[in-house]
Amino acid sequence: MASVAIRDVRKSYGATAVIHGVDITINDGEFVVLVGPSGCGKSTLLRMIAGLENITGGEISIGDRVVNNLPPKERDIAMVFQNYALYPHMTVAANMAFSMKLRGAPKDEIDMRVKRAAEILDLGPYLERFPRQLSGGQRQRVAMGRAIVRDPQVFLFDEPLSNLDAKLRVQMRTEIKELHQRLKTTTVYVTHDQIEAMTMADKIVVMHDGIVEQIGTPLELYDHPANQFVAGFIGSPSMNFLKGTVRVNGSAIFEGPNGIQLPISAPANANGRAAVYGIRPEHFTLADDGTEAEIVVIEPTGSETQVFAKLGGQEVVAVFRERHQFEPGEKVRLKPTAGLVHLFDEATGKRLNA
Repeated sequence: MASVAIRDVRKSYGATAVIHGVDITINDGEFVVLVGPSGCGKSTLLRMIAGLENITGGEISIGDRVVNNLPPKERDIAMVFQNYALYPHMTVAANMAFSMKLRGAPKDEIDMRVKRAAEILDLGPYLERFPRQLSGGQRQRVAMGRAIVRDPQVFLFDEPLSNLDAKLRVQMRTEIKELHQRLKTTTVYVTHDQIEAMTMADKIVVMHDGIVEQIGTPLELYDHPANQFVAGFIGSPSMNFLKGTVRVNGSAIFEGPNGIQLPISAPANANGRAAVYGIRPEHFTLADDGTEAEIVVIEPTGSETQVFAKLGGQEVVAVFRERHQFEPGEKVRLKPTAGLVHLFDEATGKRLNA
C-alpha cells in the first residue's frame, strides 16, 4: 500500500488545456472518488496516475517515488476498466493469473493468489468457466480479481459499474466497498455518478472543467458545499436554486422571484447583495406560515414522494417521507428549514453563509 500525491498536475493536448494545476493528497489505505460531469478531466487524471497518459506539467508520486516518467508496469498499480477487458479464450483462473505469468512468478504463488482472490470475490465455482459463460457482475468481479492477484500498492477503478443494470450496480458498490475494507489498499475510483461517490468514498474530489472544485468527506460536501456547482452536483434530487436579493432590516430575508420572501441567516454586510438561495428538496416542510406554491407533478417512489411545484413562478422540488394526497394544481405552503439554507454569490457562485 502507498499514498498518492498529485502536485500542480497539468495536461494539454496541443494548445488545449484539459487539466489545470490539480493538487490532491490521497493517504495510504484511503478510498478516494474522483467525480464530476463528462469532460471534467477525472478519467484523464486517473490515466495519468496509471501512466497511460503523459503529464504536461506537475508531479505525481506513489509512495516515495515520483512516477512521472515510469511506464505503467513499474508503478505497482492495478486498473479495473469499465469494459472488463477479459481475454475471451481464457478461463476465469487464467484471466486472473495472466499478469503474474507474464512476470514469471512461480506457479505455486500464482495458484495461491488466484485461490485467495477467488475466495474474497466468491468466484471459486467459476474458475474453469470462460467470460462468455458469466453474467456482467461476475465478469466485473473477475476483472477485480485480476487486480487483487497482482497485490498492487494502488487500485485504480475507471467507471467500473457503468455497464451494469441498476440493481447490480447497487450490489457491486457494496462488494467493492467491502473489498476495500478487507484489503485496505489505497484506491482511486472515477465515476460520474454522485450516488456512487457518496456511498463508497472516504473522500470525494469534485472536478469541473479540469479543476478541483472541492475535496472532502461525503457529508462535508453535502452539508457544506464550497460553491453552487458542488451544491448542485452532490445530492439527488439536486438542490433548488432561486435568484434574488438579500434584504437586512433588523432581521434578514431573501427576496426571490416575483417578490417572494424566504428566511435566511445572512452574512455581514450582505444587504442588497445579489445572491442565489439554495435549499435541498428534503429541507422543505409544509407549514401555515410557509410560502404559497402550486403543485405541478407528483412522483411517488414508495419510501418518499417527490413534489414538483411552482414557487414564485419558478419550479422547485420538495421531498416528503410522509404520505400526502396531493393533486396537480393544488396550492400548498412550503417552508424552508432556515438553518439548512445555503446562500451563494450570484456572480462567482461561492458560498456566502457559514
